[in-house]
Amino acid sequence: MKKVISILFLLLTGLVSYSQKHTTGRVEYKIMHSNILNEEREYGIYLPKTYWADTLKSYPVLYLLHGKDGSDHDWADKANLAAVANLLIDSKEACEMIIVCPEAGKTFMNYFNSPDWRYEDYFFDEFVPYIDTHYRVKADRLHRAIAGLSMGGGGAIVYASHHPEMFCAAYSMSGYLRRQDELSAGKENDPVLEKLQKLVEDNNCIKYLQNASAQKIDSLKRVNWFIDCGDDDFTFETNTDFVMAMRKAGMPYQYRVRDGDHTWEYWHSALYIALPFLSDIFRQ
Repeated sequence: MKKVISILFLLLTGLVSYSQKHTTGRVEYKIMHSNILNEEREYGIYLPKTYWADTLKSYPVLYLLHGKDGSDHDWADKANLAAVANLLIDSKEACEMIIVCPEAGKTFMNYFNSPDWRYEDYFFDEFVPYIDTHYRVKADRLHRAIAGLSMGGGGAIVYASHHPEMFCAAYSMSGYLRRQDELSAGKENDPVLEKLQKLVEDNNCIKYLQNASAQKIDSLKRVNWFIDCGDDDFTFETNTDFVMAMRKAGMPYQYRVRDGDHTWEYWHSALYIALPFLSDIFRQ
């Protein structure tokens, strides 16, 4: 009798798990191998609830980047990504989409290339093609967007600037866009942090835009840009400088300054703006 009860319990548990899996969107955690970085790379991926039921359906994709000292778990654990996405999708404020959260902090926190850390090459040459071929994403520019917070916000802007042919939109939250000494306060002799700061400055998106050719500016105008930064954030002036550079270049953009600081409370609230904004673009 105990054996029968155990079997029934396992069956019921499996049915509940199956039901939950297919009635709500959720985040899963996976691993892929990178030949460029010569290591296993982790990522989180949000799949909407219809992903399992409608196997012929494909979805737009958002790449959502974490910040310094973060991981691929951050958006799910600290900003309730799945709950926010499910709520917005169920209410029709956002369309169904796949949201990919790459890991960029385990070995060395940076989204840019350096001689011993070719993360940008990995992202475009391996990671995006991997997602395109392993998930039912609409693998074209009109259905691919990028967003991120802090250093991930800077990464999102730089990636969309370097590859405007890849993204229909870029959404930066509290973007860390150039070297700021506030980040190194009390850690001036930290060689790892100094290397990180140098890479950020080498990829200063404000200077990149200011020095861009007219042809490059025209290509950047194809991207829908959204800059979101709190009025108490230490990156406020930097983000404003980037917006002014966009304005001078004649680029269309949206800029939101809301009450808040460099915190997860702010970035969680930003999802309620970002996902509907990107959905409107995906739906066009």
